[in-house]
Amino acid sequence: MATMTKAFEQAARRYGVPESVLLAVSYMESRWDCNGGEPSTAAGFGPMHLTDGATLRTSRHHHIDGDEDPRGDDSRPALRPAEPVERRGGLPASLHTLERAAELTGESVERLRKDPAANIDGGAALLADYQRALGAPASADPADWYGAVARYSGATAEEVAANFADEVYEVIHEGATRMTDTGTEVRLPPSPEVYPSRAWLARLNLPRLARADAVECPGSLSCEWIPAPYSQLPNGKYGNHDIADRPTSQTIQYIVIHDTEELYAKTLDLVQDPAEMSWHYTLRSHDGHLAQHVLTKDVAWHAGNWYVNAKAIGLEHEGFLAAGGTWYTEAMYRTSAKLVRYLADRFGVPLDRAHILGHDNVPSLLPEKVQKMHEDPGPYWDWAHFFDLMGAPLRPDGDSGTATVMILPDYDRTRPHYIGCDNDHPAADCPAHGSASIWLHTEPREEAPLVKDIGKHPTDQSTFSVYDHAARAVTGQRYVVAERRDDWTAIWYLGQKAWFHNPESGPVAVPSRARMATPRPGLDSVPVYGRAYPEAAAYPPDVEVQPLIPLQYTFAAGQSYTVGLTTVGEFYKATTFDTTQHRVVRGTQEYHQIQFGHRIMFVRSEDVVVTGA
Repeated sequence: MATMTKAFEQAARRYGVPESVLLAVSYMESRWDCNGGEPSTAAGFGPMHLTDGATLRTSRHHHIDGDEDPRGDDSRPALRPAEPVERRGGLPASLHTLERAAELTGESVERLRKDPAANIDGGAALLADYQRALGAPASADPADWYGAVARYSGATAEEVAANFADEVYEVIHEGATRMTDTGTEVRLPPSPEVYPSRAWLARLNLPRLARADAVECPGSLSCEWIPAPYSQLPNGKYGNHDIADRPTSQTIQYIVIHDTEELYAKTLDLVQDPAEMSWHYTLRSHDGHLAQHVLTKDVAWHAGNWYVNAKAIGLEHEGFLAAGGTWYTEAMYRTSAKLVRYLADRFGVPLDRAHILGHDNVPSLLPEKVQKMHEDPGPYWDWAHFFDLMGAPLRPDGDSGTATVMILPDYDRTRPHYIGCDNDHPAADCPAHGSASIWLHTEPREEAPLVKDIGKHPTDQSTFSVYDHAARAVTGQRYVVAERRDDWTAIWYLGQKAWFHNPESGPVAVPSRARMATPRPGLDSVPVYGRAYPEAAAYPPDVEVQPLIPLQYTFAAGQSYTVGLTTVGEFYKATTFDTTQHRVVRGTQEYHQIQFGHRIMFVRSEDVVVTGA
């Protein structure tokens, strides 16, 4: 096989596409990775992301699939989402580019999926085909290819296509160099002198989006308003979110990253159903398009924990944790990073993993609900790259003697063993793929059992399932070092020592300063909670006191966990359609948020001593 660099050169020459355009489009789709011929979460294959929608094996939306109550408020009956009525047609044209590439190149569909050079040829052939269809010249000037690049996005609205093309030309301006997953370095030299001819966009005859005044998005992004309903339902019920007045009434403390486990169109059907759940934004995979559904001042029902929901903004990303795709597109990463940065700046949310959470990092409210909590976006979400795009790179900030570490594996080179990516063969190995997670063992050896999560697995052991995070730590999370032995490091994790291989020649965790919580002297152990609710005395007579029920874990004397934030107890009572009955209860009970396992949890400040950083 030709090297990646040679493949781009040859394809550009063969189809008359400027090499910088071909390279930049590929970077926007896959960052030049081949992903072993496995599909993206949008059914795209190879470095050019040629799509074959027939390969998608959709499950139900992740809020429907499982027992988690997305609202997570035990002061009212659990929300049990049902399968929504499907109102939309077949797969969009953007999910059928592989077939057209096969026609243009004469290559088989299978070869276009698996062979990187053939795939790059297919992408070049599509760009040339789009250029001809526009009546544009087969120019050597990258500036003349703006219309073809916009069409490559598969977008059905002018602003969305333009946003994709603008991102591609930003890559051309800035250049890029990267070691791909095939071990080949690919380089695109910067070309700041290229100014695209945007007039070609009009030839696509795409409709324009009506940008509603309500949308809260960066001006540089294509963003539309598709509102989630606030409607009264029979039997005193209502949906599908709660009206609030954030950040005046409550600070926004978290941004929660989800994946949909469903296609974009069906996800929109769900969020527009008043009897279902909600979230604030949905991002489309193939072009990075963004839709807002709930105002940021209001509380959406998405995280499975009412305390977190009341203080969070939820983002759903079109995609699949594993079954249906194993990688997310660069277009969606870039849109998401710009949106999160915008929201973080606006609401003062720190850009770290104590505040930018995956759904899989949100704790359960109560012991009996731990097993029902969701696992998305999963180990294939590239947190390090995401933070790089936000301009907040995850980097070491300590030395070899620092008592705390941050998990920071090399995503492309870290390829843990997972099973369960194929729903029909749940015991089969997943394809080898980069990962943001590492496995944690009971002893410093690879064959040692995985550590146990007594909440997720009360009667059995942790597994290597891609959906089982019971014994995993993920990029950006900070932990306290419990012991070091040769090339192995142990951290405190769910009340036990958890070991991982961490050689100096290829570390997966780096020194990182953080505050540490330890049980106050004289206490054998302290309770940990899934919510930071006020003390009983803080509740007014018309608001039922929410009990402080600890989770089933043990935070024992001698153990320490990193502190991500300190807060006072709050509870948002919003159980009626009539918003005049809503109340924010704020107490004086102080809590520390700790990284106790894969998920965050809370301890009362009087139970611990906090030191460091």
